[in-house]
Amino acid sequence: MFHIFNRKCSFEESGLPGIMKDRHSHILYGVDDGVKTAEESVQLLDWLEGLGLGELWLTPHVMEDIPNSSGSLRARFSELDAMWHGKTRLHLAAEYMMDNLFGARLEAEDLLLMEDDMVLVETSTWEPPYNMDETLDRILKAGLRPVLAHPERYRYMDMKDYGKMTDRGVLLQLNIPSVLGAYGDHVQRKAERLLSDGMYTFSGSDCHSFRMLASLYSAKVLDRKCIDRIAALSS
Repeated sequence: MFHIFNRKCSFEESGLPGIMKDRHSHILYGVDDGVKTAEESVQLLDWLEGLGLGELWLTPHVMEDIPNSSGSLRARFSELDAMWHGKTRLHLAAEYMMDNLFGARLEAEDLLLMEDDMVLVETSTWEPPYNMDETLDRILKAGLRPVLAHPERYRYMDMKDYGKMTDRGVLLQLNIPSVLGAYGDHVQRKAERLLSDGMYTFSGSDCHSFRMLASLYSAKVLDRKCIDRIAALSS
């Protein structure tokens, strides 16, 4: 794949933005703790297109503290989509905290999905929801595929837990910033191990701001093996 690199390089230099599908971002403006203005959303999209990104999923938070409705998110997405005239293809989904609100939305079949049958879910960094197993079973019984966002960031999970997740049909999504050191050495090592073991299915930027992503993507931290493994998630 990308065997020209025998030294550390940046995500920008790696060629990865040109082949990956970004499955996790907070670029839809004014709906959560991510991008606040339409102008910044378009600025970010312009920059990502300049890196070669072809496909981007906008996945705003939905949780009890940020109870975005599906209708309001569709309306805001339509506004941004009308403003965006670039080639990067935009899709709308959501990142759901596995809380009581998610349970109600799941029951009502009121979810914003990726590719019709995948739902992006997350938990607290420090502890699982009390009914996590039951919630995952409900998702699977509904004929949906749960995609667990940034599993490497969950302090309560270890490699055995990740194996149990994938065995039951849960897909794992790598946060690119994790392998770039954004969350510290511990998270970076876990992400590299999960990549090495082939446990991820998707990747995403989890972008919340232009400044954060531009800084991370320019850091020269990736080696050839890491680049090849991330590239394999887009094949």
